Amino acid sequence: MANIQLGKFNRLQVLRSNEYGLDLGFNEHDTVLLPNRYVEKSMLEGDWIEVFVYLDSEDRLTATTENPYTQVGEFAFLKCLEINRIGAFMDWGLPKDLLVPFGQQFKELQVGRNYLVYLYIDNASQRIVATTKLDRHLDKEPASFSKGQEVRAIVRRKTDLGYLCIINNSHSAMIFKDQTVKHLKIGTELNAYIRQVRNDGKISLSLHKGAIQAKNSLAEMLLEELKSNRGFLPLNDKSKPEDIYQKFQVSKAVFKRTLGQLYRERTIEIRSDGIYLVD
Repeated sequence: MANIQLGKFNRLQVLRSNEYGLDLGFNEHDTVLLPNRYVEKSMLEGDWIEVFVYLDSEDRLTATTENPYTQVGEFAFLKCLEINRIGAFMDWGLPKDLLVPFGQQFKELQVGRNYLVYLYIDNASQRIVATTKLDRHLDKEPASFSKGQEVRAIVRRKTDLGYLCIINNSHSAMIFKDQTVKHLKIGTELNAYIRQVRNDGKISLSLHKGAIQAKNSLAEMLLEELKSNRGFLPLNDKSKPEDIYQKFQVSKAVFKRTLGQLYRERTIEIRSDGIYLVD
């Protein structure tokens, strides 16, 4: 039997109305109040509606039709609004701010700055809280992702190798430098594709759908471009990444691999001023 989930979006049935609002739930024994300020005339007994369930300022289980920026079990980039004697409070889109206790801060937070946090239910208090100690909440089990699979990534930090990300709110993954031509800000959310899952479990990402697919698509585009420009294109393996991206919307790494493929097939010649179509 389904239960109402704290800190998450729930699809619940309108069971009855009272002077304070609507009682929602799956059955008469497990209900939550949707206060009058969120009740709409179109909400009738028996209807199923989507609400977010959280604890109000008096720690009462409450439903709302407002949409927070994130929910329990997810990572999000949130702004610190206030710090007091019990911790830092983050803006997560609801009237009651989200607490990051001092003991859950990897480094001391500062008001006005944004931080990547993970939301969970504290076992002791049974309240929704957040933490900046992220590693303990990442899945350490081997990933079941397949090459080319689309995932949702959030940028965690920049490293010497590229950008460390969290994908699908579960695993750590890397976008290497050669897979992007632009700076990615911490907290940026984007769609990415599984490039490789190594034997040691480490995952690398591409911003384009599969290197092979990208190469094949780019090869076709390059040949069409050469044919329509009398067999010449003023780009080569020494060109700037931003020039390549502006023309073909691919990284320099994909571009260079495609040139190598066409060169080995003796389809093109690569010269200092650009590439030429072989007759």
